[in-house]
Amino acid sequence: MKLETCYDVVVVGAGHAGAEAAMAAANLGMQTLLITQNLDAICQMSCNPAMGGVAKGQIVREIDALGGFSGIITDQSMIQFRMLNRSKGPAMWSPRAQCDKFRFSFNWRHLLENTPNLSLWQDEVIAVDVVQGRVSGVRTRMGIEIEAQAVVLTNGTFLNGQIYIGTQTWDGGRIGERPAVGLSDQLLEMGFEVERLKTGTPVRIDGRTIDFTQLEPQPGDENPSKFSFSDTLSLQEQRPCFLAYTNLVTHEILKTGFDRSPLYTGRIQGHGPRYCPSIEDKIVRFASKERHQLFVEPEGWNSQSFYLNGFSSSLPLEVQLDALHSIKGFENARIFKPGYAIEYDYFPPTQLNYSLETKKVENLYFAGQINGTTGYEEAACQGLMAGINASLKVKGKDPFVLNRTQAYIGVLIDDLVTKGVDEPYRMFTSRAEYRILLRQDNADSRLTPLSHSIGLASDSRMRRVEEKEREVARVSSFIEETPVLPSAANALLEQKQTPALQQKVKLLNLLLRPEITLEDLQSIDPELEKLIVSVPAAIRSEVAEESEILLKYQRYIEKERDVASKILKFEDIALPSDFDYFSLQALSYEAREKLTKMKPATIGQASRISGVSPADVSVLIIYLTRQ
Repeated sequence: MKLETCYDVVVVGAGHAGAEAAMAAANLGMQTLLITQNLDAICQMSCNPAMGGVAKGQIVREIDALGGFSGIITDQSMIQFRMLNRSKGPAMWSPRAQCDKFRFSFNWRHLLENTPNLSLWQDEVIAVDVVQGRVSGVRTRMGIEIEAQAVVLTNGTFLNGQIYIGTQTWDGGRIGERPAVGLSDQLLEMGFEVERLKTGTPVRIDGRTIDFTQLEPQPGDENPSKFSFSDTLSLQEQRPCFLAYTNLVTHEILKTGFDRSPLYTGRIQGHGPRYCPSIEDKIVRFASKERHQLFVEPEGWNSQSFYLNGFSSSLPLEVQLDALHSIKGFENARIFKPGYAIEYDYFPPTQLNYSLETKKVENLYFAGQINGTTGYEEAACQGLMAGINASLKVKGKDPFVLNRTQAYIGVLIDDLVTKGVDEPYRMFTSRAEYRILLRQDNADSRLTPLSHSIGLASDSRMRRVEEKEREVARVSSFIEETPVLPSAANALLEQKQTPALQQKVKLLNLLLRPEITLEDLQSIDPELEKLIVSVPAAIRSEVAEESEILLKYQRYIEKERDVASKILKFEDIALPSDFDYFSLQALSYEAREKLTKMKPATIGQASRISGVSPADVSVLIIYLTRQ
């Protein structure tokens, strides 16, 4: 059967990547179809029911600044908010929210169902149709042929997925859900490289059987913030999380299952996430540690289900239970669901262009865990970018690409496309060399104008950014220009244990002291307090935060911006796609091989390929400038 409707964009999979891709395409005016195996499992939080975290929080704010919806849905669904790394500099501050996983999924479905230009269909895609090297549509398990000008694949962990608990193994995309079979094999036949990765999840525990008096409470922030730069509501009530710890008895119990572990018996071939290892992996890799910290996290406002973060396992069920019962506070715990590992197909992302379009098939895009990433946030930002670029391609416009100086999203995609992955990729602040520029507080200033220029971010979003920037400039100018007398400041300075003033100075001089905050300046200067109060309430906290950061860290920000601008002079020098690297004998042989295989689009991309040395990059620059 062939559908009469020909869609502009078809998105396969309704996880975090698929939902963002579909929304982006629809909001850019594309007739869009979102296909998923189960409409009741849209944007499920299959693992930890949380969004954000170190570097991941910056990504969610960037998604929101670009006109995506992960931040809005998180704000609507959160049950606790924390700004991580407050003890460090603002480049490291990372928002994180514990979410009601049931509301999160419901809110996403409600949004998708009520978006113009967007249709939903429950089915399984088993093949993509390609005509003369260009995608022309998809075929489904029900035997339906659907024509499309562009296709975005966001299959998550479902491609030939296999689930492991001890010696038990069965096919599945998530526990209780069937895998996607056929599509991966077809792409392999078309010449795509296909490899395997592994991830896992811990037991879900019945909260009625946990002794919370034995655990350490972890409350949210006293004044919780939010993710979206739009007018979503701030959290008024929060649920606590808790800390628990394994012990030597726990570790000995876990070891009794190693002879039946799919990890240690070799049945799982794919690499797991280095930075989110299973509990059995942790006690082997960190054998000297007597205990490991666990986070006990609620899965919803009205749910008794708790997620034991840090206790991911694929050991036999009886070993998981015995080990759980050895942890203080969990002696009588019952579980709703066992921990398990899942192994699945992914496509090494070096097969993609920066737009996330495949090099092998035109108008075919990959996004999310299919590219070897881990985490909702990493998936969602890829989906957003793939949805944008599929739409622009259909319109005959240039791709929308972010570089490493513009966004964490640019860092992530550059890492994937240039370096590839051999384990699930996770974003960290350390991956971003310009992280002082890529703070969570300024994501809207960095990215909303870019998104508005392609028609995705709305006019109201753009007006809000412009208003915020005007107010930041007004507050900053006041602080830079307004003097303060010793008599007005010294009482506070003594209280803050910082040297007293001997003469009149500008407010900025005080703010540059580590001990002094913008709030302190308001207590010194009533006019500054009036100025802050005059800022519209919807953006007041954002204006205050960004003004303080820009003034306190101005020298560092300017220095990093100068470095970035110098790098960009060479970063964007284009390399022809048909460049004959073997004709440049001055290049090392390894560089010639790698460059010929990877076909980097720019000097910047070439410089980040493993095996291409700075000397090789210099040879390319000299050759191109002479040409």
